[in-house]
Amino acid sequence: MGRAEERRARQRGGRRVAPRRRRSAPEAAVASAGAPAGGKPAKSFIRRLFTWKKILGTFFGLCLLVIAAFIGLYMYVDIPKGNVAAQQQSNVYKFSDGTMLTRKGEVNREIVDLSKVPRKVQLTFVAAENKSFYHDAGVDFKGTARGLINTLSGKGKQGGSTITQQYVKNYYLDQDQTVTRKLKELVISLKVDRENSKDDILAGYINTSYYGRHAYGIQAAAQAYFHTDAQKLTVQQGAYLAALLQAPSQYDWAVATDTGKRLVTARWNYVLDNMVEEGWLTKSKRDAMHFPKILEPKGVPGLGGQKGYLVDLANRQLEQQLMAQDGLTPAEAEKAVIDKGWTITLNIDRKKQAALEKSVKSQLTSNLDPKKRKVDGDIQPGAVSVDPKTGKIVALYGGQDYYHHYTDNATRRDFQPASTFKPVILAAALQNSATTQDGTPITANTVYDGTSGRQVVDQGRKVGFGPPNEDHRSYGPISVQQAMNNSVNSVFAQMGMDVGMDKVMATAKQLGMDTTGMQAVPAQTLGSMGASPLEMAGIYATFANHGEKVTPSILKSAERQGSSVKIPDPIGGSVISRTAADTVTSVLTGVVDDGTAKEHVADNALRDGQQVAGKTGTSDENKSAWFTGYTPDLVTSVGLFGEDPKTNAHVSMTGATGPLVRPPGRINGGGYPAQIWAAYTFGVTDKATFDLDTTQGAAVQPTYTPTTPSSTPSGTPSHTPSSKPSTSTSPSHTPTHSPTHSPTQTPTQPPTQSPTQTPTGAATDNPLDPGGGQDIGQGIGQ
Repeated sequence: MGRAEERRARQRGGRRVAPRRRRSAPEAAVASAGAPAGGKPAKSFIRRLFTWKKILGTFFGLCLLVIAAFIGLYMYVDIPKGNVAAQQQSNVYKFSDGTMLTRKGEVNREIVDLSKVPRKVQLTFVAAENKSFYHDAGVDFKGTARGLINTLSGKGKQGGSTITQQYVKNYYLDQDQTVTRKLKELVISLKVDRENSKDDILAGYINTSYYGRHAYGIQAAAQAYFHTDAQKLTVQQGAYLAALLQAPSQYDWAVATDTGKRLVTARWNYVLDNMVEEGWLTKSKRDAMHFPKILEPKGVPGLGGQKGYLVDLANRQLEQQLMAQDGLTPAEAEKAVIDKGWTITLNIDRKKQAALEKSVKSQLTSNLDPKKRKVDGDIQPGAVSVDPKTGKIVALYGGQDYYHHYTDNATRRDFQPASTFKPVILAAALQNSATTQDGTPITANTVYDGTSGRQVVDQGRKVGFGPPNEDHRSYGPISVQQAMNNSVNSVFAQMGMDVGMDKVMATAKQLGMDTTGMQAVPAQTLGSMGASPLEMAGIYATFANHGEKVTPSILKSAERQGSSVKIPDPIGGSVISRTAADTVTSVLTGVVDDGTAKEHVADNALRDGQQVAGKTGTSDENKSAWFTGYTPDLVTSVGLFGEDPKTNAHVSMTGATGPLVRPPGRINGGGYPAQIWAAYTFGVTDKATFDLDTTQGAAVQPTYTPTTPSSTPSGTPSHTPSSKPSTSTSPSHTPTHSPTHSPTQTPTQPPTQSPTQTPTGAATDNPLDPGGGQDIGQGIGQ
């Protein structure tokens, strides 16, 4: 730097800048090789490769490629001809031996012009499915993208689509969950929205949608649910039909579960609230609306007699499998099954099916005469028969005729199983090694207080529940075996408390009962929940199968267009121990030989020494009566239900068949249900013996003799339960009989005490306070 420059630098910075050091030749060479001018370090290869400019360029390039691909797809895909009618093909249903059961394929549809549908009814569908329908482009890009992602990830469809997209799927495409189908749906929806008016699209949508009850289109749906034409539908009715589209079978009020009814009611309210929100309905009119009355469905051609019940259950189980296997929604699964060319082979055994139908007719329906007795017209029989080794449903009785009673009595869950639930309580006690209130293990020989109306006790405190026994009969000290034989409510109410009702309900769920929404309260010990013959057959089949879970299946195979659906194995893993299950079976043999089923099952002339286990049940007010019983090879649950044919209300069956029923005219589980069971079972089974791994119960031959009664009662009696229940407070008599069938094992350690007073265990009560209990109006016992 020269002197002039130095002077200028001092003037600028107030000080002299140090002279720059000249680099040596080697240093300069290194600098020029390893760093750019200015001394900054060189960028790495990764940093040079992924620059912001390159990333943005790649992103925009991909966007352009996607846009170009979509434009190409848009130009390539044309709107196809409508093919819904062509897609409807007959489903063929066969018995297990391959012989024809029925063929069903007639499409129930009548196209109506949109002008024939009231305007506000039209708007119920818009409010339910796509509020932006009148101003969108026909596509929900966000929902479609979500559907594509879920499809690619194997999660199935999740997320809604527009009315236009649903119409395209219904009318032009199919229900397959593939990326190709979804992309076609997107393109065709855009074109349809561009080339058709919104009214045309809405008309197409409501005329092609499936509403359940084999009804396609709004006209068929109006007839199916309200027995009227589409043009006469009210807003309330329209909102119900619009709500149905989300899950037609699940939301059909005639067959819906409590959960289904709750969901469709919520959906109905959602539709009407959306109409208010959009200004299509005034708040005052909406507040005045009530849920519409849903009428009984009419029969479908080709499904008369029992065929309709068999076909409906087969369709339902196939739909459930498609939902699990392919991720379909309930509505999509139903559309994929109904009239789509399936060949479905059922597990139904043709001979057993005929035998079950014959038994119901000979033992019950031939004796019903509604012209003489109005109550005879209220009797609804239902039954399910299951092979416990395979889980196959081999016979089913859903009602007198599918055309006259659409609701399947074999699968309905709106009646109480009453005392047929008691074996579940015992199973829970055995599985959980439960004890009485004083710590005595609960076994078949444990003694309880059988006083009618006795207040249930929990750790010395009464819980405010004291159910009466049938006819308010008191038994005094009574063993669990005798209590099961005679269906003593007070004993099992206390046992439920000893086990813990949460554990009882957990065991019920493990055995196959749908416990959704059920509270774990003492009243459930009386079978006060809802259950179906199908459920009870599955539970008892699990007992018969030594604790291995049985989920009854009507499906043997399902094939369509050369491909088949994998049918799950009805037999699952162990849900209760073999000893617990076999002990329940052993105890239930006593109900047949020495209890409430003795007259029509044990003493039946057709029995021929066949071993049988089972349990009767009769609900309070005689609204339902049951017998669920089994041999080693066949489990059958028979239920009779009182239902007013006009209102569908639950009514008493007392007095049905008139003089054929002994006074006071009550229909007990040990009566007609047991008669139907015996006439059917003993006619189709071969003689077999239970293989039981237990030392307890009526099926086990006792080898000991009673000991001298002790002054201190224990939880276990020293005598063999007799066929006559003890009514005294000090049962000390010797056995009057022994079991009539062969045991498989004998007790290894007989009880040593006999109660001489009211037990101090689970059945203790204040002698100064007899309890009396409260009649809660549930499960009277037998």
